[in-house]
Amino acid sequence: MPRGSGVRRGGAELVHAVADGIGIADVMAADGQDLPQFLKDFFPLDLAVNFDGCTDPLLAVQVTELIDGIFIGLTFNHVIIDGTSFWHFFNAWAEIARCQAAGKEVVLSQPPVHDRWFIEDYGEPPIRLPCSSPAQFVVRFSPPPLRDQMFHFSRESLVNLKERANQECGKGTISTFQALSALMWRCITRARCLTLEQKTSWLMSIQNRTRLQPPLSPNYFGNSISAVSTTTTAGELLDNNLGWAAWLVNQIISNHTDSAIRNIVHKYMENPYVVNIHTIDIIHTVMMGSSPRFNVYGCNFGWGKALVVRSGSSNKFDGKLMAFPGWNGDGSIDLEVCLLPEYMAVLEKDEEFLAVVSPPIELGVLLGTSGKKV
Repeated sequence: MPRGSGVRRGGAELVHAVADGIGIADVMAADGQDLPQFLKDFFPLDLAVNFDGCTDPLLAVQVTELIDGIFIGLTFNHVIIDGTSFWHFFNAWAEIARCQAAGKEVVLSQPPVHDRWFIEDYGEPPIRLPCSSPAQFVVRFSPPPLRDQMFHFSRESLVNLKERANQECGKGTISTFQALSALMWRCITRARCLTLEQKTSWLMSIQNRTRLQPPLSPNYFGNSISAVSTTTTAGELLDNNLGWAAWLVNQIISNHTDSAIRNIVHKYMENPYVVNIHTIDIIHTVMMGSSPRFNVYGCNFGWGKALVVRSGSSNKFDGKLMAFPGWNGDGSIDLEVCLLPEYMAVLEKDEEFLAVVSPPIELGVLLGTSGKKV
C-alpha cells in the first residue's frame, strides 16, 4: 500500500504517494506472470461507483513514486467521460506540462469540444429515474478472485489472423480488431468448457461520435458510447470457424448506425434505468473494453514516452478484456485478460490462442538501454 497525501479542489483530487520497494519491473510483470495485486492501490477511489460522485471527486489523480520511475493513475467518473475523452484529457494534460516546462504559451493542438449533444424531442436533462432512494439502484460489486494477464499480439500475427478470418468468412470486410475479438471469444468459451447448448455472448463498448449523423467532433468531450452484443451457443461458436465468429462481431458493429443509436436512446428515455454490473448478463459473456486506437503512448509529460499502460479495478469480472495499442506503435495490440483461475489455466494451453499470441517485446531493447532488461 503506497503512503502519501492529497489535496482536493472542487470536483478533483490530487494525491502524491510513495510505493516503498516497488520498481518498474514489478509493475510490468514478467512474461507469463499475472499482473500484481498492488496495482489497485495506484488508483484512487478504488471500487467506487458513479453515484459516489455526489460526494466524492469526479476526477482523482494519484502520482506514485516508484524506486526507478513514477506511475500516474487517473480515476474518472464514467458519467462525465468515456474512454475517448479519457485519453483526450490525459494527452492534453501532458501537452500543457510540456509547454510549461519549455516556457511556451499553452495552446492545445486538440482543444476539447464542450457542445452537448442530446436526442431531440425530449428536451434537456436531468433525466428522472423511477427511483425514490439510492438504495434501489446503487450496487457495490465484489469481483471473485481473478487472474489478470497482459498478452501481446504482434502486427505480423494480427495480419495473418485477419487474413485467415476473411478467407474463412468469404466476406473480405473483417477487420483486425474483429478477428482478434472472434479469436478471444472462441478461446475463452472453449476454456470455460460449456455444454453445446449453453449460450455465450460477445459484448463490447462502441463509440458513437462518427456514427451519428451529423457526426460529433472527434474531440467531443463527454460520454458518447453504447454497448452492443451478439449471442450464440457454445456449440455453434466452436463447431464453426474463426471467420464465422468474426462475421457475427462484424455485423453488430456494422449495424450500429445513427438510427440504431437514436433508437437505443429513445427506448431509454421511455423507460430510464441505471446501468450496473448486475443489469448486464455477464454469465458466459466475453466483454471487450478500451480500444487499440486510443493514443495511450502519446502521454509524454516531458519525461519521455510512457513504458507501459495498466488499468485499475474498473468492474473487472470473469471474461473482461481491455485492448491497448502495442508500445512500439506498429499496429500490435496488448490485451488485458481477466478470467477465473481455472479458465486462465486452460487458456494458457489453448492451441488456437498460442498460435496467435506473441511473446512480449523486451523493454531494454525498445529503449536502447545498456542491456539491462526490466
